[in-house]
This record gives sequence, structure tokens and C-alpha cells, in this order.
Amino acid sequence: MAMLYFLSRTTTYKFIFKQIQNINGLMLKSIIYILFFFTCISFGQNATLANVFFNNGEFSKALVEYNKILAKQPHRTDYFIKKIKCHQELEQYSIAQKALTHKLSKRFSQPQLYVELGYNYTLQKDSVNARKAYNSAINILDENPNYAHTIGQRFENYSLLSEAETTYNKAIALNKNANFDYQLANIYGQQNKIEKMFNSYLKLIKKNKQNKATVQNLIGKFLSDNPKNENNVILKRALLKNLQATPDTFWNEQLSWLFVQQKEFNKAFIQEKAIYKRDRTSLNRIFNLGVLTKKQGNLETAQKIFTFIQEQPLEKNTRINVLSFLLEMKEATSLPSEYDSIATEYQTVLDSFGINKNTLKIQLAYANFLAFKKHDITAAVNFLKTNEKQSFSKFDKARFQMTQADILVADGKFNQALLNYSKIQRHLKNNTLSQEARFKVAKTSYYKGDFDWALQQLKVLKTSTSQLIANDALDLHLLISDHINEDSLHVALKKYSKADLFAFQNQKTNSIALLDDILNKHPVNKIIDDVLFLQGKLLEQQGNHDKAKNNYERIINTLKESVFVDDALFRLAFIQLNTFGNTKKAAEYFEAILFNHADSIHFVEAQKMYRKLRGDTIDNS
Repeated sequence: MAMLYFLSRTTTYKFIFKQIQNINGLMLKSIIYILFFFTCISFGQNATLANVFFNNGEFSKALVEYNKILAKQPHRTDYFIKKIKCHQELEQYSIAQKALTHKLSKRFSQPQLYVELGYNYTLQKDSVNARKAYNSAINILDENPNYAHTIGQRFENYSLLSEAETTYNKAIALNKNANFDYQLANIYGQQNKIEKMFNSYLKLIKKNKQNKATVQNLIGKFLSDNPKNENNVILKRALLKNLQATPDTFWNEQLSWLFVQQKEFNKAFIQEKAIYKRDRTSLNRIFNLGVLTKKQGNLETAQKIFTFIQEQPLEKNTRINVLSFLLEMKEATSLPSEYDSIATEYQTVLDSFGINKNTLKIQLAYANFLAFKKHDITAAVNFLKTNEKQSFSKFDKARFQMTQADILVADGKFNQALLNYSKIQRHLKNNTLSQEARFKVAKTSYYKGDFDWALQQLKVLKTSTSQLIANDALDLHLLISDHINEDSLHVALKKYSKADLFAFQNQKTNSIALLDDILNKHPVNKIIDDVLFLQGKLLEQQGNHDKAKNNYERIINTLKESVFVDDALFRLAFIQLNTFGNTKKAAEYFEAILFNHADSIHFVEAQKMYRKLRGDTIDNS
């Protein structure tokens, strides 16, 4: 009957209401619901129209509609505030003041309206009465602290940050269960009270660890990867202070996270060890840190981390994974004189854990090591041949066949390699491994000089679901299609593909020499920029940064239309930064990417590095 009463109070339906007062039962209910439905539609239309007028700056028209709504629903505070804003936009401050004062005089008023009243005084430059109204809003909390959220939010909406801060802190003082850490942290951030902001965010995580990822992302916006950055120092100091006051692993976790942001992986490792030694429940955190450290290229620290893990009690599969990482890193940092020792380590691990699905990753790494580092292709082929009958899942079998095919390519046995890649495509349709195999069919065809067949395969792959494969396919497609018509015999392109094959075979010296031959004998060929860029990368890998620098400078100075200009600038920047320590020159190269190559795949990283070299705070999120 509440709906019936509502309808009886609206002028639109008074006559109809009198006519249906004597109707009883189901028909009466049906009529009421129908009328209520149309009333809701009418109300919704008024609200939509009012908001359209308001958003378009037609405040007089909006005011008419809001008054209609409030005549039907006088308790809608949201529309009342919109009405007040219309008066303020029309500079009708006295009318707004009268409406607010009247609303606040009612028994069940909304105390956040004191903030609206205060702001109305502020618009009139009446700071004395504005302050009185703001204080009235805050003092309401003495009666009911539960109003803090609404009042504080209204203060924040008007950027009255000190008042909002006072509101939230007073609520916390009155009610120990109140939690406004997030709101306070946000306010402190805007006020540049960095230490208070960090402390509020840390309280928020400590109270509810589900907030950790979100809060760390927010904290990260104020940090740099420079440990000496002022904000980084403030956070570190706050964390150490808390750790000393209450030895809780929570603080070690946050310190570890900070050190990771600063790429101080060794310091993060110290914190993770402290956590593990205290609870000894799981090595997952340390393992994940090791993987991240390795990915970031800090192999020395990564080796320390995985060596520590290896010394702990481990499940068999975890130990195999750890050994796999250790062997991979040892191989990456080894000299040719150490290759025999590494081969022995591979054999020892495989003897200990057997040839099975658990050691497949190590088996394939060992085969690649033999073929591409020791250049003992016969040993690699024989090792794989001996172990190809083991029990595989179809995906593991594909990985095994892929490695066999890669080694056959390195041995120049292109047709046999193509058969292996084709088997993978047949057995694993619409899969990333299948797409990778198709790309390698194209690459192998390119190595052997069958450019037309390579192009056919690459056309399909340009729409690959794997972005990496799609990008590689596009690059190779452009290389071939741009130069296939340069001369009928494809002399320069064939030499280039041969040099590319040498690079794949890890025969860098041979590759560089053949690329020099192209530069000398085909100096005006369109392929020159490709030659200079590939040779530059190989020279870098050999540690010959001066010659690599010359190649990249030649691209940016004499081949300004080349697709490699942004790549050359990017590599030059890091050579200047890491090899010559010339931060000014590095910044110039990064800046050139930002201003002249906005579509470059290096744009985001160049922007980050440029800002870092300029001394800006970097958002690591």
C-alpha cells in the first residue's frame, strides 16, 4: 500500500486515484503497478533530461527539471546537490544558501550538506562563515563517526584536503575500527607528505594482504629505480624503522619488493633469505626472485639465489628445475676453455635424474650446447637420436623434434630439417608450437635461397596469434620482399641469408666477414641498412662496441629513410650509456626516438630511460 500512498500524493494521478479507491483485489494491484511503472519512467526521463542540461551547461533548464524531481522525491540528496550547483553556476548564492540552511534545519538532515554550505560561502569569498560550516561538518562526528566517509569525500571533491584529513583522523580517534588508510594515503600523496602517505599505504597492506598488489602499484608511482631517489630513501627508512620496532616478516617482504623495484636483487635476496629462515615453509618466493633476477640479466646474483635453493631440501622436480637454471647461466657466462667441464656437468645431471619427461628441458639444452657452443653437431645429433624413443606428450615430442630440426639447419641439412618442422605442423594444428614450426620452415627456406616459398609461409604467419612470431614473420617478409627484385640472381640477398645462417650457427666471425663482403661489393644495394644493422649487433656480441657504434651512426646519418633508424638510435643510446658512460649523448639518442619516431617499438623504454637520465621520478608500473 506504500505505492498506493505515493500515487495518491502526486498531482498527476490524484483524479485517477479517486476513481480506483473503490476497486479491490487483483485488479487494484495491477492498476497500481502499471501506474507506478509509468511514474518511474516519467521520473527517469526527468533525471536524464536534467543531467543532459547540466552537462551541457544549460543550468536554468537543468534547475527546472531537478525541481520537478525533488517535488516527487524530496529526500534525494544527490539531486538536491545538483540543484545547488545549478544555483551556484547561475551565481544565485543566496538562494543556494537558503535552500541548504532549510535542508539542514530538518530533523533528518544530511551532515555532508554543511560542506556544501561552506563551499557556497567560499564561492562568495566569505571565509569566516565557510570555516564555521566546515567545522560544523567535522563536529558532527562527535555524535556519529559513521558520517566520516561521506563528509570526507565531499571535502575531497572540493580539494579541501586538510579538512578531509582532519575528518578521517578524527573518525579514527573516535572509532578504533575505522579504516581510512587508503583515503589518507591519497590525501598525503596530493599534499606531497610522502612519508605519511607511505605509512598509510603500509598500514593498509598489513591489515589486509589482499590489497598488496594494488597498493604496491600505487606506491610504485612515487618511486624510481634509483636507490638514492628521495622517495625511495623515505620508504626504505620507514620500512627499516617498522622492522626494528616489530620484527615481522611482513616488513622484510616490503623491503624485498622495494629492492626489486630498484633492481638491487642481491639486497632483495638477503630479505628473502631472512623470511625463509624464519618460517621455512616455502622456497617459492626465493625461486620467483631467482627467475626474475635471471630475466633481468643479473646472472651473478641469480646464480647465488639458485645455488642457495639447491642447498635446501627439495622435491625432485624442483631440484631439476634449479639445476637447469644453473646450467643455463653457467653456459651463458662461460669461456670456450670451460665447455668440456660444462658438458660433464650436463652428463652428470642426466645420469643422476635419467632421460625422461622431467629432464627434457635439460636434454634439449645439452643438445643445443653441443651443437651451437661446442660446434660438435655429430655429438648433438647422436645424443638426440639415442633418446628419441622416450615417452613424450605430443607437445614435448614437438619440442624434441624442433630441437632436432634446428640442429639439422645448423648442419646445413635443410631438407631433413624441413621434414621435421612439417611433422610438427601436421601433429599440432592451430598451436603456438605449430606456428613456430611454420616460421622455421620459412626461415630455413630463406637460408637455402628459396625465397618464394619462404614468402608464401610468411604471408600466413603475419596474422599469427603469437605476437612475437607475427613480428618476426613480418620482419623477414619485409627483408625478402624489399630485396628479392634487386637483381635477378639475388646475389646480395643470398649472401645476406648466408651471413644470417652463420649468425644462427653462432659463427659470428664468418658472418661479420661475409657482411663486409656485401658492403664492399654491393655498396649501393638497398640491403645495405640490413647488413649494417645485423653486423652491428654481432660486433656488440663480440664486445667490439666502437665498430658497432660506427655501423649504427652510418645508418642514422646516411640512410635516414631506413626502417632501422630507431633501432640504431636505441642501440647507440645504450652503447653510450653502458660502454662509454656518456649519459648526455645517450639522452640525446633517446630524445631523438621520442621526437622523431613516435611509432617505434622502443618508444616506451626510450621515454623511461630519457626521463631517468633527466632525473625524473619514473613510474615503474
